[in-house]
Amino acid sequence: MKTGLVLEGGGVRGIYTAGVLDVFMEHGISFDGVIGVSAGAIHGCSFLSNQNGRSIRYYKKYCKNPRFMSMKSWIKTGDVVEAEFCYHELPEKLDPYDYAAFDENGIPFYVVCTDLDTGMAEYIRITDMKEEIDCLRASASLPYFSRIVEINGKKYLDGGCTDSIPVKAFCDMGYESNVVVLTRPIDYRKKKEQTLLAKLVYRKYPKFVKALLDRHTEYNKTVEKIISMEKNGDVFVIRPENSLDIGRLEADPEKIQRVYDTGRADAEKQIKKLLAWRAEKSKL
Repeated sequence: MKTGLVLEGGGVRGIYTAGVLDVFMEHGISFDGVIGVSAGAIHGCSFLSNQNGRSIRYYKKYCKNPRFMSMKSWIKTGDVVEAEFCYHELPEKLDPYDYAAFDENGIPFYVVCTDLDTGMAEYIRITDMKEEIDCLRASASLPYFSRIVEINGKKYLDGGCTDSIPVKAFCDMGYESNVVVLTRPIDYRKKKEQTLLAKLVYRKYPKFVKALLDRHTEYNKTVEKIISMEKNGDVFVIRPENSLDIGRLEADPEKIQRVYDTGRADAEKQIKKLLAWRAEKSKL
């Protein structure tokens, strides 16, 4: 039975996931495949290069830098996260990403992106992090606050628009024993998108508009399904007990540290149960 790791997004809220993943690294917990959406994909990268502490380090160091994530960057470049800074300068020079470790690891890594023309989720496997960095960028490109990312003639935005928690997709790929890291508490349900704004901004992409307007319904269905699977022992879920109370574009290093520490604490509390669950699943 192949083991999978499924990582939800959520902007800076995803630093919770980074805390969980660092604990996994410290306990030597690995998987046969990893799939991430938006911020989940961003933090999944450091997990796959085995760079414990990298995410919290650079988030705290650069969170006040307007090029890292800010409305100023959005006004100037069209991207709330400046592409050149975050996807090139930072991983290539400022806080180097271990591309060699990612290559040597060999664990399949998928990111979820949304095709604007079809309004469907695509699950893209990244085999070369440096050369295929735009796939990661597309997965984390928030609608309204990011430019459309074009890859091989296709136009993409945030994977969370169509499949925020891709458990079913990973099961369909053959990963039957999945650990899911969420960034919302169990009682959270998404509300409907602003209809007029979606139709105005993305009027050239009617199928994408429909996906945005259906997003809350699909998300809430997925959450209910995960709760059911969790009760049956089909997935193992780590999620915050309460709302993380942090902005999507948070620039306060103390708040970022607090949410990261919450992820670490929740993972540490669950480690014994997780290992027991995996041992039981391995017998099947």
